Amino acid sequence: MEWLLQRCRREAVSPAAWRAALLASWGLLVLCVGVYPGLWSIGVWLHSAVTGSYVPGHHSVLLLNSPNEQVAKDIGRAIMERRLAASVTILSRTSTMYYWKGEVQDASEILMLVKTKTSRIQQVTDYVK
Repeated sequence: MEWLLQRCRREAVSPAAWRAALLASWGLLVLCVGVYPGLWSIGVWLHSAVTGSYVPGHHSVLLLNSPNEQVAKDIGRAIMERRLAASVTILSRTSTMYYWKGEVQDASEILMLVKTKTSRIQQVTDYVK
């Protein structure tokens, strides 16, 4: 047992080494906390690129069609009053072409750009329906 005590005393770490280890640990902790937002953004970007999906909390733009300008204004105002979007842009009279019963149809409509968080897309679509 005596030889163990002598060996421990000989190999004891000096206070300067402890201070250096503690300083390095704190430096690593500060670096990790400081770099975390950038690493998180890169992780979100990679997740979106690999899965093709969006992560809730990021922003999206919804395209909504309306038959006339008054209906578009009413829907846009209601969306804004419920704080479901950051902004609503109404583009007047757009021309639309689509297939209906095997034929190309022409129509005019009002296009709305709804800028919102990706996490609120379902709330906006449920309201508009």
